Amino acid sequence: MHADDFGFGTQVRKSPYFDATVRWGAQGFSVYNHMYIPRDFGDAEQNFWSLVNDAILCDVAVERQVEVTGPDAARFVQMLTPRDLSKMAVGQCKYILITNAEGGILNDPILLRLAEDHFWISLADSDILLWAQGVAVHSGLDVSIREPDVSPLQLQGPKSGEIMQALFGDSIMDLKYYWLREVELDGIPLIVSRTGWSSELGYEIYLRDSAYGDALWERIMATGMEFGLKPGHTSSIRRIEGGMLSYHADADINTNPYELGLDRLVNLDMEADFIGKAALRRIQEQGARRKQVGLIIDCEPLKGPNTAFWPINKDGAQIGKVTSAVYSPRLERNIALAMVAADFAHVGMEIEVVTASGPTRAVIVDRPFYDPKKQLAVA
Repeated sequence: MHADDFGFGTQVRKSPYFDATVRWGAQGFSVYNHMYIPRDFGDAEQNFWSLVNDAILCDVAVERQVEVTGPDAARFVQMLTPRDLSKMAVGQCKYILITNAEGGILNDPILLRLAEDHFWISLADSDILLWAQGVAVHSGLDVSIREPDVSPLQLQGPKSGEIMQALFGDSIMDLKYYWLREVELDGIPLIVSRTGWSSELGYEIYLRDSAYGDALWERIMATGMEFGLKPGHTSSIRRIEGGMLSYHADADINTNPYELGLDRLVNLDMEADFIGKAALRRIQEQGARRKQVGLIIDCEPLKGPNTAFWPINKDGAQIGKVTSAVYSPRLERNIALAMVAADFAHVGMEIEVVTASGPTRAVIVDRPFYDPKKQLAVA
């Protein structure tokens, strides 16, 4: 296929890697943050095995950055999130939630601290640039908020460290999990972080000048060939195995952190005031009415991820919905993340899921489904 074969008009943006991904076999795209993201390189199961056995390179330029700078940048960013950032060092990354006044989750990004008064919020799929600019208007804080020319790639999988070493030399090997570094490759300005959306060892490579998109993609692929690097897409199989959230699927504006078991990302005791603090305190005191659970669905292997929210029933009444489901070839099970009424969120409980093929038995299990201590990603 040719790059011009994909087109919804100019309002859907193309990443700096778009042409390269099409050359390297991208066959289908989704839209995320008003931008194309490659979702199909031919075989989702092969993509999964490439990720867990070797390495894949993914165009995730759709992870748009909201850049916050200025004398009050740190105070402002703390307003946006219930996670305590007081000990966040320059060069550190943190997984955060951005909440609204009702405690609802607006995004679950990675926050990067590039300097004392310079932050990037690396986004999931929602318009946080507009939210942040709106919050800033009456905040009385001295900040500048914009979307910089920054486009991330994800290099993920057990061989990603060796590929990074070949690209950047031995010094890159002491980059710790959830830390970042400013580097150059062939004169191309980059930020590299030990993060990713795969639950495997991995890195994100943030390009700081979109003119170099094609050159950067080709350089990484050429260097990675001997290590088995393949062009790929973020793996639904692996991220569901790892219990990782997909915004708009597993969480949205009406979901709060306690429903997801993400209490560790909420600090109600800190002095700083943040948006949603009173609501989250109330939810914590009353207890969440719904809970996210893992499911094993007892039916024929699913042909791909679910494309609708499947109802969950118990004794004839609907108690929740499946948010993300997929067949894991490694676990040889249909696995799913689901949201159910809190009274039913018990490991071992049997329930009924109404899949696209009809009703089937399922059982509630612990999540994540694989490598619960994240040893692969942290190693």
